[in-house]
Amino acid sequence: MAIKNALLVDDSKVARFALSKLLESREMQVNMAGSAEEALEFLNSHDRPDVIFMDHLMPGMNGVEATKAIKGNPATADIPIIMCTSKKSQSFMDEARNFGVYNILTKPPHDEGLNQMLAQLTTDVNAGTLPPTPAVNDGAPVSDAATHALHSATVELAPKSGSGRDSEPHAVPLTSELIEQIARSAVKTHINNRLHELLSSLFDEQFDHLKRALDETYKKQDAVLDERLNRLAELVDQRTAHLRDDVAAELNISLSRELADLKKDLSRSNGFTSEHMAELKDHITSVQTIDTEFWQTLQSEAIQQAHEISRDTAEDIAQRTIDLYVSQQRAAASRVYTVGLAVSLSIFTLGIAWLSGLLG
Repeated sequence: MAIKNALLVDDSKVARFALSKLLESREMQVNMAGSAEEALEFLNSHDRPDVIFMDHLMPGMNGVEATKAIKGNPATADIPIIMCTSKKSQSFMDEARNFGVYNILTKPPHDEGLNQMLAQLTTDVNAGTLPPTPAVNDGAPVSDAATHALHSATVELAPKSGSGRDSEPHAVPLTSELIEQIARSAVKTHINNRLHELLSSLFDEQFDHLKRALDETYKKQDAVLDERLNRLAELVDQRTAHLRDDVAAELNISLSRELADLKKDLSRSNGFTSEHMAELKDHITSVQTIDTEFWQTLQSEAIQQAHEISRDTAEDIAQRTIDLYVSQQRAAASRVYTVGLAVSLSIFTLGIAWLSGLLG
């Protein structure tokens, strides 16, 4: 299964634009959300993405809280989440993985690192070796301090004096140095958050300003280009019109010259000359001779065919006459033979009768 669909969650337009261009160059479809709340609403109303790129520090719900919410929902718990942050310590990366983060993408993202991360994610998805979803409590949300300092140790204050309880062995006494350290950490975290918000706002303003400037520049360039093209088209039409007129004039002059030359030749020849008439007479004579020979040949062939047809017809009639005569002769001979036989029998009978009378 290839990674083709990504959800990019970041409150900075500049960061979203930069990372989206890197992902789109890999033929990935990118959907973007400007806050963690918007990302959760997107997951509830759209098809689930193949991967989520989650910003670490965002106003409102931060990246860790959004990760806990996504991993706590059975419908989205198995979506791999890559957290985008400027923190690079190994302890922070380990703590982030405990919240269900698949990997850490440092800001600003680099092409080579993104390629390696997506290749490893594709391998893990196809092999089914994604890390298991951690168990997430549905209690209070993660505090802002835990979000920005996941690698910091927890500090517990000693109980008030006179409480009557023994101090726990792991309690740390509250000293001025510890208070100063906590204050510095809180101030640093607040400054970092505020600086991140200001930089994001500044980048967004600069991005919007640059986009407007680019749009205006493109519009001006399009207007200038259209004007130049129109001027060029008019110039071409003007030059073409003059060229058409010049060509038509040259053609008319050339035709006029040729017609004049032809007229002169005809006037000099005065029609058919004696040589032309002689050639025409010879041609007519040759045609007549050819026609006469053709008709004579055709007539002789017709006469010969008529003679052959007459001969064949006469021979057929003679043969039929002979056959009829032979058949008639045969019929007459048969009748004579019959009469002779009858006469012979009669004479023989009379002789027998006469002999019988004499003998009797």
